[in-house]
Amino acid sequence: MPPRKRPRPNSSAMKMVGAQVATGRVAKKLTQRALAEQIGIDVETLASIEQGRRVLMPDVAEQLDRELGLPGLLAIAANQLPEVDMVPAWAEPYMEAEAQAVALSWYDTLLVPGLLQTEDYARAVFRCRVPYMGDEKVELQTARRMKRQEILRRPVPPNLSFVISEAALRDRLGGIDVYREQLRHLRACSDLPFVSLQVLPLGVTAHAGLTGPFIVLETPDHQRLAYSETQRGSILVRDPGEVSILAQKYAMLRTQALNAEQTRGLLDQLLGVSMTESSRLRDRRSGGEDPIVSQQRPQDACPAASQSDHS
Repeated sequence: MPPRKRPRPNSSAMKMVGAQVATGRVAKKLTQRALAEQIGIDVETLASIEQGRRVLMPDVAEQLDRELGLPGLLAIAANQLPEVDMVPAWAEPYMEAEAQAVALSWYDTLLVPGLLQTEDYARAVFRCRVPYMGDEKVELQTARRMKRQEILRRPVPPNLSFVISEAALRDRLGGIDVYREQLRHLRACSDLPFVSLQVLPLGVTAHAGLTGPFIVLETPDHQRLAYSETQRGSILVRDPGEVSILAQKYAMLRTQALNAEQTRGLLDQLLGVSMTESSRLRDRRSGGEDPIVSQQRPQDACPAASQSDHS
């Protein structure tokens, strides 16, 4: 996590500040690599800041002011950018890596992974946030999540592997109709040639994912990164040894989960059950069931949802 908490600023303002950084660097006759080395960040990070694709954090802005001989101008800009609060700043490095990834291995425990969520399911996830973010932000976050899924529609999409705990497929977030639509979508995704979808069944006596969800991704230059979240922060892991440990965990999870054919069978089974439940629910409502009792059904409850945009 960064040393200071801040929301994501407006993209136009980010581009303006990035242009100021680039102008100051050129005036000092420094290359991006030279300046990045002077302030101790990756040259890719500096390039992203100058292009307006990454937030200029206050601590980095202060270092840039010193190196470029600016009287605190960048620090002021970094602290006063207009806010849109779409993505926490600490999640941005992962979002950038995901957008360019050539392969993703994703293990999730409580939710359907974000890249496989339907719009209504994603909306239901964001409506579960505590404190409630308001309808406008729910819609903004939902739209952003749907945009992330554009990587599935690339001419050459990334290789995607998912292991999802069966618990995530048992909650009825958003109600029975949203749940059934999400199951159908997962079933369709399971047939895509670049997607491997496996379910880790309930009741196993041991598995490698007890410490929570994580993602291992491969960049276009074949570097492997890993990502995991806490309630209010995240970690993008670059150390090869640490990434290797998570990759080993994921490989073990794949052997412990249902295979692809068994997973499709489970999804078909859950779809059949949901159709039966939906029919019974309609019959009960048409028969005059107390609507208060109906609203209190456990399938509409919200489990705790992650505070970032990755899930």
